Amino acid sequence: MSIKIVGIAALCAVLQAQTPPPEQRLNQHRVTFRRSPAPEPGAETQLIPSLVDGITDARQWPRRRAGIEKMWLNLLGKVEPHGADKKWFGDIRKVRVNSTQEMDRYTRIDLEIPIEKDFFQKHLLLIPKGQGTGPFPAVICWSSSTPDYQEPEKWWGGWLASRGYVVLTSWSFIRFYRDGVNYSRKAHEKVYERFGHWLALGKMVHDAKREVAYLRSIKQARVDPKRIGFIGFSLGAKAAVYVAAFAPEIAATVALDPHIAVNGGTNWLDPWYLDATRKWPDIATAEGTVLSLLNPDKQRPGFEHDHHELLALTAPRPFLLIGGSHKEDTGGDSDDLQSWGYFNRAREVYRLLGVEDRIRFASTNDGHKATGPNIDAAWQQFFERWLKR
Repeated sequence: MSIKIVGIAALCAVLQAQTPPPEQRLNQHRVTFRRSPAPEPGAETQLIPSLVDGITDARQWPRRRAGIEKMWLNLLGKVEPHGADKKWFGDIRKVRVNSTQEMDRYTRIDLEIPIEKDFFQKHLLLIPKGQGTGPFPAVICWSSSTPDYQEPEKWWGGWLASRGYVVLTSWSFIRFYRDGVNYSRKAHEKVYERFGHWLALGKMVHDAKREVAYLRSIKQARVDPKRIGFIGFSLGAKAAVYVAAFAPEIAATVALDPHIAVNGGTNWLDPWYLDATRKWPDIATAEGTVLSLLNPDKQRPGFEHDHHELLALTAPRPFLLIGGSHKEDTGGDSDDLQSWGYFNRAREVYRLLGVEDRIRFASTNDGHKATGPNIDAAWQQFFERWLKR
């Protein structure tokens, strides 16, 4: 009996030695989203492609980066209006102020910002008071798919504004867009009608850019234009991944539980995000879909292109991914242990550029929530380091 026990223990030790710890893994993510149009059986056994293979010097990165960026822009259609589209965007300063309230450490202004000439998006603007004359760092805070635009004040905004940050809270346009449509009532179709091929995530990038322009324009807030950050939870975290990659105006970004894998356990491929199966005449593949761009090699399980590429496009600007699960595979919205692979591939690019300390994965067990003891410590330390100081 003792011999058998020793044998089993030895076997377990060998298996454990062969399995890298979660923070070192580089495998694809298991697909657990039931409505995925790309089941990809066996994807979890495949290595996520490295973005630095064949690169020996940081000076070689810009050329490879340009190719990655071109592919994703082809997928999104655009991240800002082109040509005649610009007529729909006016003076960002012409806001509607609904109310003003004095809090202990900041002034709270409920207002509507003209993201488009005929689309006023609801926001809260929090301006520090009794904390010096600035210029202040600022953080744009986006809600998730359930609460409204005011909720981020409770999650993060009150803490930030009470410590010398200007805060602008809001939500994605797919929550409430022109003519009262939302994600379930095809807000993305309203975008296509007016702007053509412009995926919802690309539109969210431009909305964030408009918010940056507004923060820079308001004299009473005294915002430092070079210290503007972004934080989002769930739906807002999905937007954060794209904002970080395509809005260089954003100096530091926090994505709180986006579930980073394109085809993992959540719904990135849905119409109101990537609209993966819709045919586009300007996508030069046989299928003409986002899905065909993300997974060009049909013989290989998994995606050649995934969100580790967007994190790499963010470099060298600071990026924090916060995950809510320590489980192997949650099959839901939280970034779990399998998210390490995508993070590690992006970290290779930051390491190549000599700024590895600017990207971090805070793997917590706080659940799919906007706040929690480990979640709060992570984003607070991140903004204090990369924006406040």
